[in-house]
Formats: sequence, C-alpha cells, structure tokens
Amino acid sequence: MNPDTPHHNAELALSRRYLNDNPWVLQAVTGFLSAYFMEHPGFRVQRHFDEPASGMHVWSCEVPAGLKVPRLLKRLQADIPPCRILQPDDPASSSPRYVIDAPGD
Repeated sequence: MNPDTPHHNAELALSRRYLNDNPWVLQAVTGFLSAYFMEHPGFRVQRHFDEPASGMHVWSCEVPAGLKVPRLLKRLQADIPPCRILQPDDPASSSPRYVIDAPGD
C-alpha cells in the first residue's frame, strides 16, 4: 500500500453467542477478508486475535479511505448465517468496532 494513501482502522468482531451458534463462521470470515484483500489491495488485516474478556474474535483492519466498512459488511452478510451488525456509537472514532451478533430475539 502506498504510505501516502489515506486510510483508517476498523475492527470487525464476532460475538461469542454468534460463534457458538455458527462455529464455521470463523473460517468463513477469515477467508472472506483474505479474498477482500485481493479485490481491494489497500485493505488489509493488521491483527487477528481472541479477546478473552468478551469472548469475541476480532480482526483489526486497515481500510482505504474510499472503502466503506458497512459496504464490506453487507457483502459479508450474504455469505454467513443471519446476523445483526452492531455498529459503533461513534463511527468517527479512530478504530470503530463492528460486532457481528446473533439476530435479535
């Protein structure tokens, strides 16, 4: 990626409840993000980790300025079981976190 190209950071997380209901989604999201990198070379996963306190699985991503995270998530939703996306309260924060959770009851 060109260091002069503007970008922002965002986190994508899978809730513990959603992972328990759909354990294969972990591999599906990892594969989706790898394929998304091939389609948008400015996009990249910086870090992939488990968050023990919350039980979430998190991907920290570098996103080109022209790429909208909600657009990425809409495409991802087409490939995984029904879910809801919990968006950050402050989308202007330096690293907003988008949580993929089980559909509401």
